[in-house]
Amino acid sequence: MKKLSHDIKRYFVLLEQPNTFSKVYLFAFCPGIWVTISYRFGRWVRNDCKVPLIKQLLKIITLFFHWGICLLTGIELPFQSQIGRGFHVSHFGGIIISPKAVIGEYCNIGPGVVVGQGGRRKDKGVPVIGNYVYMGSGAKIFGKITIGNNVAIGANAVVIKDVPDNATVTGIPGKVINFNGSSDFITLE
Repeated sequence: MKKLSHDIKRYFVLLEQPNTFSKVYLFAFCPGIWVTISYRFGRWVRNDCKVPLIKQLLKIITLFFHWGICLLTGIELPFQSQIGRGFHVSHFGGIIISPKAVIGEYCNIGPGVVVGQGGRRKDKGVPVIGNYVYMGSGAKIFGKITIGNNVAIGANAVVIKDVPDNATVTGIPGKVINFNGSSDFITLE
């Protein structure tokens, strides 16, 4: 649950002057934070809850609750996915993350992003995404590939090959256009 505090802080950072009203508004009307809280709690139940009877009961409750949140928000974030702290979902809907995906720390994900399985035979797999990665609206990231740290993936890019650290990727298929990275897109403070 420590990761959840980092996630929530990322949302608060984006508020220009966080006050009680803006924080309540954030929790009431931001679907990204609903899915993130549900995901983190579900992961905690499955991996860290030590009381067997309570764990089984909570697994059932979190499964149905998370399923409902995912349907409501249009954001598919399976408990099996491995997501680092500071995760930020920018907007409502159309986000699909593979259960086998690995996403690093302090990553932003826009609406319409898919992080999914791709490839054939020995090349079949899911992406491993580094830290401080910005995934723009509509980006599609498929296959047994590695996305480096501090990477910016542009809107509607289709990434099917490895991306080095500090790269900016755009286009279909995605190509590195420069090495400015994601520092202009990832807000930490």
